[in-house]
Amino acid sequence: MRVLSCALLLLAPLGAAAQVASTRPPFPVGEALDYSVHVSVGGTVGSGQMRVEGPVVERDVVTWKLVFDMQAGRGPIRAVDRTVSWLEPQRFRITRFEKTERHPLSRSEERVSIEQATGTWRDEVENQQHELGSRAPLDELSFIYFLRTLPLDRDTTFEVSRHFDAARNPTVIRVRGEELVETPVGVFRTRIVEMDVRDPKRFRGVGTIRMNFDTADCRVPVRIVSRMPVLGTTTLLLKGWVSPPRYPGAMPCDT
Repeated sequence: MRVLSCALLLLAPLGAAAQVASTRPPFPVGEALDYSVHVSVGGTVGSGQMRVEGPVVERDVVTWKLVFDMQAGRGPIRAVDRTVSWLEPQRFRITRFEKTERHPLSRSEERVSIEQATGTWRDEVENQQHELGSRAPLDELSFIYFLRTLPLDRDTTFEVSRHFDAARNPTVIRVRGEELVETPVGVFRTRIVEMDVRDPKRFRGVGTIRMNFDTADCRVPVRIVSRMPVLGTTTLLLKGWVSPPRYPGAMPCDT
């Protein structure tokens, strides 16, 4: 991973602050974000949804269930991706993570449980135990929601070591300028955020995910560009947004 040493030293206070999210997430239980799925060759090939379910009691802890579902492809070439994170919202850390991917040439499954008492995480598929990469662990899906809790109002670069797997840390985050993004539900003024992630399976090393977050208080991800097996470079573009009445103390934002 490319580390911008000088810039990170200058921005160390922000990087440290970014390790702890706000105790009031800017998204409510019941929020559902619908996306169209586009590839560089082939146009629109499917749809996806990110949503917040719950509350769900997980190991005597009240959690929110973050869910991402995607179906995409043409003809016999189909891809299905389902990712679920059980997030403890007050401490903004996960208790469990599951991911299932099915593609024409491969399929994979991850099931991870977090053991805070022992500082470890367990790979339920391989039946292996590992040391936690962070005491406030996140995964690839909950990390997107974590970014929504951070101040994104100025250009900066910083590192965050919050992945449950120590081998996936650190994540380098670059906050860029603003960009207008046109979608089926309107034109959004967004802030560009690039995230360098360590993912040997998907990127064969380090890959970059590029996101456009709405500049309104809820910081909805309007566009997400990443690379997926078989499909290649894939763009998720917001096409629908359901946001229920706010819980007490929630961030106000446009709906």
